[in-house]
Amino acid sequence: MSVALIAHDEKKADLIEFATEHSAILEHYDLIATGTTGKKLMEATGLDIERKASGPLGGDMQIGAEVASNECEAVIFLRDPLTAQPHEPDISALLRICDVHDIPLATNLASADAVLDGLTKDEN
Repeated sequence: MSVALIAHDEKKADLIEFATEHSAILEHYDLIATGTTGKKLMEATGLDIERKASGPLGGDMQIGAEVASNECEAVIFLRDPLTAQPHEPDISALLRICDVHDIPLATNLASADAVLDGLTKDEN
């Protein structure tokens, strides 16, 4: 099972910091990410991440397909609610597919912490 990591441009630094702080947990999962986010995360953290297409090219939809195929255990999508750009992934479809398949989706750092806490409790 994988954990997906996505971030709007203005939240990529926050996701890198989050992944760095939680690398000991994240390294136990198959990680997937949209293209640019995945590249930046790998460069900053050394985590092994399968990169999908960039968000504007459908990477978020590729991740949605993994959710629909029951291959993704959780999604962390740090979105910028105030200044998201038109080229950035839209959370609506991903949120819908996560709700349909009962997959947790975190949209901010507090909920991302809660999702990781839940994943680690499920393992124990």
